[in-house]
Amino acid sequence: MSQPKLAIVTGASTGIGLELAKLAAQDGYDLVIAADTPLVDASSSLSGYGVQVQNVEADLSTFEGVDRLLAATGGRQVDALFANAGHGLGHAFLDQDPAEWRHVVDTNITGTVYLIQKVAKQMVARDEGRILITGSIAGHIAGAFQAVYNGTKAFIDSFSDALVNELKDTNVTVTCLKPGATETEFFERAGMEDTKVGQAKKDDPADVAKTGYDALMKGDRSVIYGLKNKLQVAGASVLGGGVSAAMHRAQAEPGSGDD
Repeated sequence: MSQPKLAIVTGASTGIGLELAKLAAQDGYDLVIAADTPLVDASSSLSGYGVQVQNVEADLSTFEGVDRLLAATGGRQVDALFANAGHGLGHAFLDQDPAEWRHVVDTNITGTVYLIQKVAKQMVARDEGRILITGSIAGHIAGAFQAVYNGTKAFIDSFSDALVNELKDTNVTVTCLKPGATETEFFERAGMEDTKVGQAKKDDPADVAKTGYDALMKGDRSVIYGLKNKLQVAGASVLGGGVSAAMHRAQAEPGSGDD
């Protein structure tokens, strides 16, 4: 009897990552799920799908944390990677603690790229595999009062497109999911609860995850969730960085939610 497929899902404690894990479990994937916070909720939410679920609490901003996650596979081949882990950071750049913005860069870029490289090498060697990277529409928008986060997502969005091209002659697919503001712990953890965007109605993470999962299974290069988000990306492209930064400021400046 063949072994079930295996998926790694990062940032899986809540939100989009947890919903992606549920979708993979429904499709019969055993799971190795990772986050840098305790995974009690994830474990209970995934217990009824009849698949093996292994929790790994690791700091994915470090090579050591990524290696710990990969070791948890026990040498099994990874059939699908959901590189979803990410951190935000609000407030003015000059007011941010360097250790905090570096953690955002190391989680969103360094750890993510290292994990993808390690898994993608194995996938290419056997010429089979699927990778979903959670980027953001923020990567298309100059993020005043979220400058480092939006910059990291610009990197991820671009990196994903480049990797698609490099792997175009293989059977390994790479898909970039680009959500907008989604109802997760993101804004609380980023210290943005007093902002207009932090207090606004947001997209359902289950709907966002389903859009990304379906795109992954079709082998699409990228997908933006929702018409509103698609219009934001198109508008930012037409208006340019100065205007998009001013518009972002109106949504993300501390205290803007009280206006």
